[in-house]
Amino acid sequence: MSELPTLTKRRLQAQVIGPIFAEMAAEIGEEKAAQILDRAIRKAAVAEGREFAKKAPGGQTSMADFIKLYDFWTADGALEMKVLKATDEQFDFDITRCRYAETYKEMGLGKIGHLLSCNRDGTFCEGYDPAITLERKQTIMEGAPCCTFRYTYHKDAKGA
Repeated sequence: MSELPTLTKRRLQAQVIGPIFAEMAAEIGEEKAAQILDRAIRKAAVAEGREFAKKAPGGQTSMADFIKLYDFWTADGALEMKVLKATDEQFDFDITRCRYAETYKEMGLGKIGHLLSCNRDGTFCEGYDPAITLERKQTIMEGAPCCTFRYTYHKDAKGA
């Protein structure tokens, strides 16, 4: 069985999560509901990272293998990206079009889109390989013209 494109998975998840979030917000307030959703999505991202790490060649993760994972997230034109640097220690790129953001906005979920997708990006690394960290100063989801992804592989952290 082939893997569903990530954009398709996120749309299906949002169709379920959106109404649940709305009910939680009505019951306990939007801020508390957003905190709960944030924690749940982050935990799911770490777990997903661990699953992908298990599939790494020889069970050993690396920046090179992490970079290859972007094929999943960009499938079906989900992201348009401009790669600035791709080495064994750095993976820097800008996202110039994000269909995840477009999809959530079309679904009326733009307000929580960052919780549904953006928060996964750096958190995924905690499960995949904690030696990889993300610095991002802006996202399209929050109104910027592009998303700035700056991943760093900290060799010293490996095995720490």
